[in-house]
Amino acid sequence: MNANAWRALVSTLADDRCRAVYARLVLGEPADTELSSLSPGAARRVITALTASGLVRRDGDVLSADPDVFARALDAAPAPARPTGTDRFFEGGRLAVYPAREADRRAVLLRIADQVAAPDDRLDERTVNDRVTAVTDDVAAMRRYLIDAGLLTRTADGRTYTRAGDGALTPPCAP
Repeated sequence: MNANAWRALVSTLADDRCRAVYARLVLGEPADTELSSLSPGAARRVITALTASGLVRRDGDVLSADPDVFARALDAAPAPARPTGTDRFFEGGRLAVYPAREADRRAVLLRIADQVAAPDDRLDERTVNDRVTAVTDDVAAMRRYLIDAGLLTRTADGRTYTRAGDGALTPPCAP
């Protein structure tokens, strides 16, 4: 079976007539009733589609559902690529898991800092919060992590934030 075998399975089962015949066969029942309700040409096309897709085996005039067809299709399909680097901590652009390892935390915080502020930005707290909200629900904690890591600095009055250098990471608590 090839990696796209699942397409033939899905397209065959999308046809009501094929699905009805296949259902009978899966249940161990003869499909004669379903097939006899079709014209001879339509019945031939249904049988051809079911056998060509691998859903059904034909032994002379006897049709039977192939119980291993889906396992073979799954085995042939490529496994989805696993995210690497900081991508493994994000889903849909949002932080899904806060890393336990310091090196991973550092990389994640750098990524978030890059999304929050450019080196020359001077941002008010609302803008910082809006940008952090795009990444995580725990805005206050993430803002604190970025400051503690030396990636964001805040004025004494707390009104203005700027992107700092790549300061030393002080390990923050997980959100």
